[in-house]
Amino acid sequence: MKNLASITLFFLLILSLNAQNTQDASLLSIDRIYASNEFSQDFLPPIKWIEDGESYIIIERNEEGINELIKYSASTEEQSNFLSSSQLIPENKNEPLNIEEFYLSEDESKILIFTNSKRVWRSNTKGDYWVFDITTQKLSQLGKEFPPSSLMFAKFSNDNKFVAYVVEFNIYKEDFSSGEVMKLTSDGTNQIINGTFDWVYEEEFGCRDGFRWSPDASTIAYWQLNASQIGEFNMINNTDSVYSRIVPVQYPKVGEDPSSAKIGIVNVKNGKTEWIELEGSNIQNYIPAIQWISQDKLLIQQINRKQNHLKIWLYQPSTKSTTLFYEEKEESWVDIQYPDATSSHWGDNDLKLVNEEKSLLRMVEDDWRNAYTIDLASGNTTLVTSGSYDVASIAGVDNKLLYFHASPGNTTQRYLYSVGLNGKRKDKRLTPPTFEGFNTYNVSPNGKYAFHSHSSALEPTSVRLISLPNHKAIRTVIDNNVYQERLKLLDLPTVEFFSVETENGILVDARMVKPINFNKSSKYPVIFSVYGEPWGQQATDTYIDLWNIFLAQSGYVVIAIDPRGTPCLKGTDWRKSIYRQIGRINIEDMGLAAKEIIKFPYIDEEQVGVWGWSGGGSSTLNLMFQYPDVFKAGVSVAPVANQLTYDNIYQERYMGLPQENKEDFIAGSPLTHAKNLMGKLLIVHGTADDNVHYQNTEMLVNELILHNKQFEMMAYPNRSHGIYEGRNTRRHLFTMIYNFFLRNVSNRDG
Repeated sequence: MKNLASITLFFLLILSLNAQNTQDASLLSIDRIYASNEFSQDFLPPIKWIEDGESYIIIERNEEGINELIKYSASTEEQSNFLSSSQLIPENKNEPLNIEEFYLSEDESKILIFTNSKRVWRSNTKGDYWVFDITTQKLSQLGKEFPPSSLMFAKFSNDNKFVAYVVEFNIYKEDFSSGEVMKLTSDGTNQIINGTFDWVYEEEFGCRDGFRWSPDASTIAYWQLNASQIGEFNMINNTDSVYSRIVPVQYPKVGEDPSSAKIGIVNVKNGKTEWIELEGSNIQNYIPAIQWISQDKLLIQQINRKQNHLKIWLYQPSTKSTTLFYEEKEESWVDIQYPDATSSHWGDNDLKLVNEEKSLLRMVEDDWRNAYTIDLASGNTTLVTSGSYDVASIAGVDNKLLYFHASPGNTTQRYLYSVGLNGKRKDKRLTPPTFEGFNTYNVSPNGKYAFHSHSSALEPTSVRLISLPNHKAIRTVIDNNVYQERLKLLDLPTVEFFSVETENGILVDARMVKPINFNKSSKYPVIFSVYGEPWGQQATDTYIDLWNIFLAQSGYVVIAIDPRGTPCLKGTDWRKSIYRQIGRINIEDMGLAAKEIIKFPYIDEEQVGVWGWSGGGSSTLNLMFQYPDVFKAGVSVAPVANQLTYDNIYQERYMGLPQENKEDFIAGSPLTHAKNLMGKLLIVHGTADDNVHYQNTEMLVNELILHNKQFEMMAYPNRSHGIYEGRNTRRHLFTMIYNFFLRNVSNRDG
């Protein structure tokens, strides 16, 4: 069968390559990247560890293309059907449910299935929920009385008797045995939000699911946000009808008060809520996390409006007492989440319980980012990671060891390390030398196994199950062999990593993708790919993707650079130096680094382009305006042109309050420097961008018109921040960007 599969794969490759409209199969085209299915990577589907990590469940498609749940033993890789397609067929129906996500009850006897979802902002968080009872082999739908695709965040109680969920900003409880549905909150509206969050909490704190069952299932702790005073930003849908439709978004702009937030505990028998009184105003403080750490202890993380003073409270329902357990202060900001490519922005902000649940684990910025334990009895802290380097993120724990991602010698890469939780055992790198590049790990609850993902500049992601701490491979889960074989048929560029020192003495990391058949005696046009803000690192040893390969095949040198303020593993001062300086020191570092790079003998300093998206779009504008002698052409996608238009949580975290230092917001905004434009500029924005509003582009356009600056512009109707909705959108977008660079950074016609 393996030989037959190989022969089939060979002929499929030949057929797909013959179908391309390129003269040379070794060269990419926009159509091959964005209009064909020739290059498709496999990615790891949702996985749930069970039996304390001795087994796991994964979504897999069967021969009919239907999602099923397959159980694997972590140690032996023995597999069995956990939930088959035949068990997913509802009564009086012919087709099985499509599993989009799944959850297990505490005793692992019931499976919660999420399906028929629809999008809310970035993600599909509304849908239908079904429960399959393994004991009775019965499949039943939750919330049948509600409209289709209207339930959110359903979850089991620990006693396995109930499920709670959110519908239209209210929390409901449903009894498995009787099917009875009880409404636990009744004041929910689009302004009084129970059990979920407004736009900005979701976007900037990663908060979506806003309620927590108590361990004994007698109560539920939940957030209530009051968004009644939040301004609505109105987007306009001009394309779905002959009459335009207003799409309002509750969006607190920088300097505007956020929604007030408070925590209630509702009794699930009588529906009575008791509110927790916390020190400080509900409006001038955020609550990014709550978690039960015992039946009578609720942990509440509270951070002030400026986000530079974190307080962690312990609330005891039995005595209704609140105790300040831990606090942290910074001159700049305190991180709730730590931006790094090894960690997800989307998830809860809970602190891990360690040392037999006697301590909490938290990362803290001192000279470096380190992991500490916080004793629950005394509040005392113990330093766990004591190396002179940054912890990128936590990968997992067992009884004695902390597993974490780090890269002491090279900030472009990531590896797995372990250290004793007591702070006494020396740190040890576990990732073998053969996996040079970028490595991330999903460690099992018992710390004995992990899913290990690896990629490097010219290697797409592969995933394997390993044992810990010996890092022995058990099973390859994702190999992307088909994708790899297709890559091998292409002319691939070389990728180099280097550092460049600016005239101000700042050492900036960079990644260079060199053109095919590079000749150091020739002169090449260069395109800088930039981001440059606290939420992203560009010059990493991760797969560079087909777009960058295509640019290199087209004769461009492609360079990514990471200035001060980006989340490189270069110490706290590097990351925090951007406080109140976005649009200035990061732009200075990138601009001056580019000045040094274009001195390289093989770079054509008259053919210098730059492009970026979102924060990278903002950086592109600032580089074009503040360093017009360096950058000859730029493409800015979905940029923040005026920092006073962006949301309060992100912008105030890194810039302070405009009521106190408005001049910093103005000085860092591209709008302020637009009059300096000299080169060719293309601005791209989706008109339905709920994140960076399209108004940014219109404000910038007015400023450029005022100063008689000529430019190009493309508005994508009713597209969001990602500009991907609608057939052919990505192909059109990247064709336009490529043709722009052909005309303006290589003197060729597109």
